[in-house]
Amino acid sequence: MTPISLWELVVAILIVLFVIMVVRLSVRVIQQGWVGVVKRLGQFHSVRQPGVTFLVPFIDTMVSVDMRERPRTGDRQDVITKDNVSVVVNATIFSQVVDPRAALFNVSDYVLAVDNLSRTTLRAVFGEMTLDECLSQREAINARLQAQMESVTDKWGVRISRVEILDIVPPQQILQAMALQKQADQEKRAAILQSEGQQQSQINSAEGQKQAAIKQAEGQKQAAILYAEGQKQAAVLEAEGRARAIETVYRAIKTNAPTPELLAVLQLDTLAKFASSPNAKMVVPVETSGLLGAAQVLRSVLDGVGPVGEGSGR
Repeated sequence: MTPISLWELVVAILIVLFVIMVVRLSVRVIQQGWVGVVKRLGQFHSVRQPGVTFLVPFIDTMVSVDMRERPRTGDRQDVITKDNVSVVVNATIFSQVVDPRAALFNVSDYVLAVDNLSRTTLRAVFGEMTLDECLSQREAINARLQAQMESVTDKWGVRISRVEILDIVPPQQILQAMALQKQADQEKRAAILQSEGQQQSQINSAEGQKQAAIKQAEGQKQAAILYAEGQKQAAVLEAEGRARAIETVYRAIKTNAPTPELLAVLQLDTLAKFASSPNAKMVVPVETSGLLGAAQVLRSVLDGVGPVGEGSGR
């Protein structure tokens, strides 16, 4: 057996290395979430999906492209608002390659392009808004950033999924002024609420007094009506009693056919009642002559009775 010379050993090693290199260049493994863009002799050839793929050695070259959604948080940058206030802004861009061929051949570096585009778009959008609008309309800013960036990145084969503003930091002097303004606004609202509470309390108190006065007036009115009805009923009953008494007396007198002497006695008895009254004044009837005549008749009657009695006694 002849010994192997040095040159033969070197050639064998070179052949083995060449075979290994050819296999390595021919067989490629693409990971999940990535695709391979194959160029043949410098021109686009095909897009290979995840898995094992075979290339023509020394003719085909493949570039792997990440097809997953990638968040990119940009650096904090100074932007000037519409009212000339400098604020520090930071945003996160969520992008995804949807056309690997366009991402490789329509722009030199789509990652750098998206980053620079986000910076310029941030300046443009914030430059069209005041500070108050920037602080209160983050959702609107996100939507405007996404719309303006997508109009450019569509031709790059990159889709902007969403844009999130992380920080909007005004200068310290603006923050202090905003704090004072917020404090003044809170004090104003507290004063308004307090005055509204006092006003409502006064309204409720006045309403209560009004209702109480109405109820009191209604009570007094009802009491006056009941009192008047009672007086009326009493007067009616009293009048009815007098009428019945007069009617009874009248019937009794008419039934018994009183003589002038009896009427004279009744008149004198009534005059005696007037005289015994505690009143300071005494009312004397106009028909005084009639009373005197009745008294004279009564006296004559009594005189006539007297002698007869005496004669009978004898």
